[in-house]
Amino acid sequence: MSQRTRILTGMVILLVIVGVILGVDYLRYQNVAPSQENAGGILPGSIPIYLNGELVASFVPADLDHLSMMSFVEEEEGKTEEGWLLRDVMMLHVGEDNLQASTIINVSSSSREKTAQLTWEEVQNLDNVVLFDLASRGTLKLVSRLEKLDTRDEWVQDVDKIEVAP
Repeated sequence: MSQRTRILTGMVILLVIVGVILGVDYLRYQNVAPSQENAGGILPGSIPIYLNGELVASFVPADLDHLSMMSFVEEEEGKTEEGWLLRDVMMLHVGEDNLQASTIINVSSSSREKTAQLTWEEVQNLDNVVLFDLASRGTLKLVSRLEKLDTRDEWVQDVDKIEVAP
């Protein structure tokens, strides 16, 4: 076998290997894309909102830019916490028709294993300043003046789910 034949054989084998790798990647993508659509189109990094166990919306922090911001100075370190009111997010995505004073809103972080359980009455009261503040990593944290959320240890950082139940 001549050197030219060996080189051509080696190139053909290399092309076959590259083709197999690309084909497998293509098939993997085809299997993943429909499952994301079936999950309600939730994009990675977005925060889903569930109403009575059903997905009604999801959002990323950039989606909140058009909402007005509020701020308060937290007492522990005297730092200003600024962000978007949970009240405004709920009214935008859930609607006031689905929210009564006793409606329970659970805001949770699976990575931090933390949940804050609030009533719509607490969230709606502007004196409580229940808001999402943008953390330095680009994630949202739930902060408030409410006694059960007024210290850094009680905040829900890296929020990744909101559940609303009557």
